[in-house]
Amino acid sequence: MGNCGAMEILRELKEKCETPNGKLRQIANAMKDEMQAGLASEGGSELKMLVSYVDNLPTGDECGVFYGLDVGGTNFRVLRVQLGGKEGRVVKQEFMEVSIPPNLMVGTSDQLFDFIADELAKFVGTEGEGEGEGEGEGGKKRELGFTFSFPVKQTSINSGTLMRWTKGFSIADAVGRDVVMELAKAMERKGLDMRVAALVNDTIGTLAAGKYLNVNVNDNDGGGDVVAAVILGTGTNAAYVERVDAIPKYAQEGIAQSEEMVINMEWGSFTSSHLPITEYDQALDAESLNPGDHVFEKIISGMYLGEIVRRVLCRMAEEAAFFGDVVPPKLKIPFILTTPEVSAMHHDSSPDLKVVANKLKDTLEISSTSLETRKAVIELCSIVATRGARLSAAAILGILKKLGRDKVIKEGDDEQKTTVIAVDGGLFEHYSEFRHSLETTLQQLLGKEVSSRVLIKHANDGSGIGAALLAASHSQYNHINI
Repeated sequence: MGNCGAMEILRELKEKCETPNGKLRQIANAMKDEMQAGLASEGGSELKMLVSYVDNLPTGDECGVFYGLDVGGTNFRVLRVQLGGKEGRVVKQEFMEVSIPPNLMVGTSDQLFDFIADELAKFVGTEGEGEGEGEGEGGKKRELGFTFSFPVKQTSINSGTLMRWTKGFSIADAVGRDVVMELAKAMERKGLDMRVAALVNDTIGTLAAGKYLNVNVNDNDGGGDVVAAVILGTGTNAAYVERVDAIPKYAQEGIAQSEEMVINMEWGSFTSSHLPITEYDQALDAESLNPGDHVFEKIISGMYLGEIVRRVLCRMAEEAAFFGDVVPPKLKIPFILTTPEVSAMHHDSSPDLKVVANKLKDTLEISSTSLETRKAVIELCSIVATRGARLSAAAILGILKKLGRDKVIKEGDDEQKTTVIAVDGGLFEHYSEFRHSLETTLQQLLGKEVSSRVLIKHANDGSGIGAALLAASHSQYNHINI
């Protein structure tokens, strides 16, 4: 075994992936600067800083039955929530998941939206079974929050044009059309009387869910200002609440009607000379479907961490005979190693590192590894995940700096409320070493006094319940109790 050469490759990687706090502060400052440039003008930054038109986040007073529709891939979910105001909170919640037939992913716009409207109508038909009343009573239209996780150019709170398809969809006649209008026409064809109150993405849904859950907690349970939401899953993104007067490109349009606006950062596109990029990242980027784009996402999100680990293992096998004289054929297959597998190996605390041995055997068909080899694999997983987690913390610090929340402000006798960042996504939820590293890094960067006033909170299922909550906060009935 050429473990000597392999350890050298690992040492070199660790050096290139290092993220000392000084470097992270530079990255946070760069993030803040790019945010300002993106808010100033269209195309002013790699960060798109999209105006979401969401200017009402839930207050906790919302009452009634609202729907959420979450279309983000080969499945979609329909959700119904009954809200009971500050006292009742979420009285009842039900959902249904539906697979989209493959032929509809490449058919026509009408076919796809008719299918969605049909399933939605079936779900609405179950309303009022058992407890709870439908909001269709009293001449009121049912209201729906629509999460559509494809590239959309938003034009108002409930309209937006599809820019292009991703995730295996290819429906030519839908591109350039208003997706809300397409859904509304399909609902009309199905005789479903429902209004789309809000069109959002999963990050903004997470912000709404975090805000709602937070305004409904007891004061002693960590209530505070939810100022931003971050998705750390297969992909990554962030959204936050900005003052309208700090968005020059929006103010120029002369349509500002409120003081605050949610901004969808699309932070996966962030880039900076301070980012610790290795040759493995450069090769992955060059061979990807979008070279040069979403550089930040490619070094911190769940889609790519496993692939970075595979690429390093491949080099260790080829140049240092890490797994013996023959390079395991499976190791050469891109994306064969997933981030959940990396997480499982990273968390292995068994004396003989049995989990690592089994993952290498089952996934890569590498058997009879030594304990030394398994330890090196864990070290590799740790280097790649720690870099991603620490960079995520630096990016969050960038948002806090932009909002002036990175320091303690005392106004008279009143100290500012706790600042809350709502986070969702499988990477954050299930990869506990990643999550712990992110949280401790942010504490280090903020210092003891400030970090005691900043909370990272898990806001589960933002793309589902968040959409329904945004329908409630943008209801045309102004939350009249029903």
